[in-house]
Amino acid sequence: MEDEEDILEFVTYNLSKEGYSIEGIASGEVALEKARSNLPDLVLLDLMLPGIDGLEVCKALKNNPDTAHIPIIMLTAKGEEADIVTGLELGADDYIVKPFSLRVLSARVKAVLRRRSKEPADQTEIIKINDLIIHPGRHEATMKGQKIELTKTEFGLLYLLASRPGWVFTRGQIIEEVRGEDYAVTERSVDVQVVGLRKKLREYGKLIETVRGVGYRFRE
Repeated sequence: MEDEEDILEFVTYNLSKEGYSIEGIASGEVALEKARSNLPDLVLLDLMLPGIDGLEVCKALKNNPDTAHIPIIMLTAKGEEADIVTGLELGADDYIVKPFSLRVLSARVKAVLRRRSKEPADQTEIIKINDLIIHPGRHEATMKGQKIELTKTEFGLLYLLASRPGWVFTRGQIIEEVRGEDYAVTERSVDVQVVGLRKKLREYGKLIETVRGVGYRFRE
């Protein structure tokens, strides 16, 4: 879904060469109709679309139970930090800043599709990263067989990030997912929780990456 003809041709041609079945669409309204009828594996979505813009398309897809599962990568011009944050909060999985290279485009597409294929089936799946084990059923994490003393919030934060490696979560999303929408906590508090969690995870703390101006992700 892209309104700039040159970029639309670039994306369509190069991803088709890599074996993907691609349909280029320049209208937000048509894109919504196509997504609802064909249920694609992935949507590349430009924020600047005529008519319904990219953010509205993202919101519509994520609010529809039939299309909410479809991963979305946003294409955005530099300096649109607010739009990136809004898009991620609406449910987009990643973003690519224009101008971008074919290698970046291909890598991001593969990463999002790979993450989707590796999603935990439910919220009870144990996560193992070398000798770091995160057990949601027991609500505990161990490292080298030793229990890591985590608060409820720290464990929720760790499980949220580790269960979706590579996904960028905004601070608002973290607050909503970990403690609920009604929990009285500031976005600054999320930063404090991350600092504390990194210390407790020791060498694994570096896996929690800061995405400047957006939020946090767990490194793949």
